[in-house]
Amino acid sequence: MGKSQNSAGLGGWLRAMVHSAPRSGWLVGILAVIIAFAIGAVFILIAGASVSAAYDAMFKGAIFNYDVVNTRGFMVAIRPFTDSLFFATPLIMAGLGLAFGFRAGLFNIGGAGQIMFGSLAAIWVAFKLDLPFGLHTLVALVAAAMAGGLYAGIAGFLKARTGANEVIVTIMLNQIAILAMAYTLSLPSWHRPGDNNPLTPIAKDTAGFPKILGEGFTLHFGFILTIIAVVVFWWVLERSTFGFEVRAVGENPHAARTAGMNIGKVTTLTMLVSGIFAGLAGANEALGTMYQQNSGVASGVAGTIGFDAITVALLGRNKPWGVFFAGLLFGAFKAGGYKMQAQGVPIDMILILESVIVLLIAAPALVRWLFRLPKPDGKGLRELLAEMGGTAGATTAYANAGATASATTSAAAQEVEQPSDKETSDAVDSAASKREEA
Repeated sequence: MGKSQNSAGLGGWLRAMVHSAPRSGWLVGILAVIIAFAIGAVFILIAGASVSAAYDAMFKGAIFNYDVVNTRGFMVAIRPFTDSLFFATPLIMAGLGLAFGFRAGLFNIGGAGQIMFGSLAAIWVAFKLDLPFGLHTLVALVAAAMAGGLYAGIAGFLKARTGANEVIVTIMLNQIAILAMAYTLSLPSWHRPGDNNPLTPIAKDTAGFPKILGEGFTLHFGFILTIIAVVVFWWVLERSTFGFEVRAVGENPHAARTAGMNIGKVTTLTMLVSGIFAGLAGANEALGTMYQQNSGVASGVAGTIGFDAITVALLGRNKPWGVFFAGLLFGAFKAGGYKMQAQGVPIDMILILESVIVLLIAAPALVRWLFRLPKPDGKGLRELLAEMGGTAGATTAYANAGATASATTSAAAQEVEQPSDKETSDAVDSAASKREEA
């Protein structure tokens, strides 16, 4: 009996997975990556290079260099993977910030500006203050989070109070951040002593991110911080009241307003949280990347991170672990792209791959049409398992429901037919008093 129930349960799981897999958005993302590599192969051939050699070089530059296992050891062979993690770290952190805004229906384009302000706040604390190790890093991170959050909060406040379009506002805030960065780096107080270059001093050792795997590896504490940020993102969005409000506003703001939610408050706080993640991405660059390179913050600290993070958030479907793995993919693209150049393939090939992925993710219907995939029906595994649970499970559920209803009806009947002791006592006393009056 138990064995048949287990097999029926396994069959239900298999049927549910077969039904949901071709309809899932994850399959569209995987197919988009495959199509991007196929299109990339065409451009590699146009460039006159070997497709197999180019992609082999990308693998050895981003995942595992099997050529050096026997000569230099396993740790050297896995160094490319740690480089991918290194490049992915700021993309994941900034991608989390943009994904948080997307979940509320807010399109935050100002990641670059928030990264700049976060890096400036972090590096100022890192070279200006004298604090013990650990505390110094923590204060610098808090400063970066506040700077990025407050700068993004400007767009959220304007959106909530005036209805200003957050896309336009954040783009303009990016321009302001670029000018503010240039002005700040022109001040003598932000330069190294005796150096007039537009470059801040290096973060002190008490504030800089230490390396995780030691010398010879670029991976630093920022990656651990990113994993913590992914968990925090998930908890806030999926387990907190504020996260429920964010998701509700993103799904249907009119229904959320009818339910009593303060849309303006949610909008402002959502942009603030989005900026906090972007500010921490700036701290990662100031205290990690540039500290390890023995350099201070320069005007190009944000690079393309702010805009690449949009792609990461979209590819990750605005889910915490989705953003994490999308960031790893783009980090691997960047790490492997440098190795691929040695095969005569331009580094711009990475931009082509990323652009094709974004195009296909933005048009999932095209991918479904190409592979003849069924349209999504909005049903998850739980709903499908409830439908495919089997006759025995349904019969048991109905029997339990019937027994519960019967018990409830019986209890209600007893409650109606049999008065309580207090009601009986009151009735007896009332009758006795009427007899005395008579």
